Amino acid sequence: MTDASDTQRRLIEALKQPAAYPHPVSAIREIQTHISTVLLTGDYAYKIKKPLDLGFLNFASLADRKRFCEEELRLNRRLAPQLYLDVVAFTGSPDKPRFDGDDAPFEYAVKMRQFDQDGLLDRVLARGELTLGHMDEIADRVTRFHAEAAIADDSMPFGTAEAVYAPMAQNFEQLAPLITDPEQKAQLERLEAWTAARYEELRPLLAARKQEGHIRECHGDMHLGNMAFVDGDIAIFDGIEFNDYFRWIDVMSEIAFLVMDLDDREAHAHARHVLNRYLERSGDYEGLRLLRFYQVYRAMVRAKVSSIRLSQGGLANAEREQILAAYQSYANLAEHYTTLHKPAVTITCGVSGSGKTTVAQGMVDRLGAIRVRSDVERKRLFGLPAEADTKSGMNTGIYSPDASAKTYARLHELSRVIAESGFLAVADATFLKKNQRQPFAELARALDCPYLILDIEAEPDELRRRVTERAEAGTDASEADLNVLEQQLSEREPPADEAALPLRSDESLPVETLTQRLRQD
Repeated sequence: MTDASDTQRRLIEALKQPAAYPHPVSAIREIQTHISTVLLTGDYAYKIKKPLDLGFLNFASLADRKRFCEEELRLNRRLAPQLYLDVVAFTGSPDKPRFDGDDAPFEYAVKMRQFDQDGLLDRVLARGELTLGHMDEIADRVTRFHAEAAIADDSMPFGTAEAVYAPMAQNFEQLAPLITDPEQKAQLERLEAWTAARYEELRPLLAARKQEGHIRECHGDMHLGNMAFVDGDIAIFDGIEFNDYFRWIDVMSEIAFLVMDLDDREAHAHARHVLNRYLERSGDYEGLRLLRFYQVYRAMVRAKVSSIRLSQGGLANAEREQILAAYQSYANLAEHYTTLHKPAVTITCGVSGSGKTTVAQGMVDRLGAIRVRSDVERKRLFGLPAEADTKSGMNTGIYSPDASAKTYARLHELSRVIAESGFLAVADATFLKKNQRQPFAELARALDCPYLILDIEAEPDELRRRVTERAEAGTDASEADLNVLEQQLSEREPPADEAALPLRSDESLPVETLTQRLRQD
């Protein structure tokens, strides 16, 4: 180990000289992490793995470092092929290294394309430049990635209920001796008890998730600090290569990490938006039953990482206080997640073009609702993408009475899952008939939670303009045209005697009024 560390030290010193490289070098900057040394040269970056054995990773041998360099390249090319270029072998001597020479290598590095660090999404967010549209891009990218990722089969140990819980329990074991403040210790015990209780409740679902193929070879470390704008596209990089168990996880654990990271940065609308978009694209609403469980885990992992330095000694008082503050922030976020169980059932009511989806999206971004859209779920029932143009006429094809009945039944089923998972459910459909709305009122009564109809209106001429423009654009899941609109206007049954709140999509969302109406007393 000592020899390998000395060899690396000498190699890195040699690589600080521009003449050592087979390409032009503008400037050399060294970055140290706890497991790697990264050398920035201008156009390229070289990551050298330290010869460490930390239990959860083992880079001790040269063969291991080579293997994990190759794994890093393979895995990260899935989401950032433009960044991960090659594995470089260093030959010659540590003091006079050659790149990919003919003699035996003594070290390896991952060669990456260097990019502007101001493009990192955590920095973009801090500058106020990360939009909700960017969240759509990320969600769509991650949905495709998960759909294509390898699935853990029964022969693999990953994703069993026991494998999911083990690192959660380990977090608390490792944190316990580091936390001495009585209030922090009590909070840690509450979080540990909540996690253990939820694990027992969720064990059957955890087992089912593996059987259903939701344990996949994911990224494993998906947060804003590992995302960047590169050539106008969002690259997601630095996925976990060093530990299979950290990577072969439930896709919902991956999304929970991203949402938690956004919440920690107080980008709550971004967090809600990316979660809702991912669920809409993937259809994995059942995974919501696990979301809080995984969010607490992810927050406690960050809490542990923040506090590990406490055990290493040599800390000034100011540094110790900073570490404890970071720990406390993550622990508070974890405990906040344990209290978020506020189900409610809401539905939209309005003809095509009235702005139902706009209002429902406002409920998502402002109130943390989970939205399900009839236009999306109808097509999913027929195995079609949301933007598919089926050219179905009124009351035919996927818009036949039978297809519509199945669509509303699916919205009802998903609203139950969302509300039972502790979220505000918003079913986005026309709901023009009382018999379509009634099952949702009954669902809310059965779940003993608030129920509200969002009765959305617009002037007829404005409705016709919107429907015409949307049909011509051809970018929305809705296929309604003017004929459909005129039929809806003639057949609509207003919710006059029901729990309705009149709204207009061209006015600001009345957040305070909605909050009061949806409060669980």
